[in-house]
Amino acid sequence: MTSKPLIAVVSCVREVEGEPASIVKKRYLDAVTNYADAIPIIVSAWSDELAVQSLLERVDAVLLTGSNSNIEPQRYGAAGSGSTPLDPARDFISQRLIHAAIAMEKPVFGVCRGLQEINVAFGGTLADEREANYAAFSHHAPVGANLEAMFGYSHPAAISGDGLMSEIVGEGEITINSVHFQRGDRIGDGLQIEARSADGVVEALSARNSAAPVLAVQWHPEWQPDGRHHDLAFWRYVGRAARAAMR
Repeated sequence: MTSKPLIAVVSCVREVEGEPASIVKKRYLDAVTNYADAIPIIVSAWSDELAVQSLLERVDAVLLTGSNSNIEPQRYGAAGSGSTPLDPARDFISQRLIHAAIAMEKPVFGVCRGLQEINVAFGGTLADEREANYAAFSHHAPVGANLEAMFGYSHPAAISGDGLMSEIVGEGEITINSVHFQRGDRIGDGLQIEARSADGVVEALSARNSAAPVLAVQWHPEWQPDGRHHDLAFWRYVGRAARAAMR
């Protein structure tokens, strides 16, 4: 029987029955299992640096999920307290996972907040659409939309013709769902823009000259990906890269 790669999936902090808990939405675990053909391992948001190092010795890749929480502005050198909800424990662990995984030549993947975390880890900054009234929140469904409408909110994006995404998906335009308020502003050193929306928002990033593959998308490929070629292609690449690291 062939072993499957292990993918560390970062968790968020949520209150459950009056207590803080580490939470990962099931759709991310399902995507890793069903589309990347790998085994997800949930990483506690309270893991310390020693635990991160020990964990990464045992897994083959890292996945940074989306979340309704925002990254604290101090993480990317900005002033202000930021828009709630915030998740400082996740901010802490995600940065350590990114840096340690790359140093250990383990692939790193990001979805939505995960792209933003990767950009910050490479020295980039973020912008908040709510603070700038950016096109009246053009990348998020209206307030009050149910879950289906929220994740069905979509727009086109153009894939760059000379990057990793074009190798995985092919060149041209794709239609992506869009559920975010923060977005990449200044792109971190060593990162390459892989896709943009028509209004210029960065929709995918990869790392150049990295010790390990790094790929992140601003949209949500884990949300009902069946029938969407680009989302399935993303997860299949996650699985291939994790298996290559395992070998």
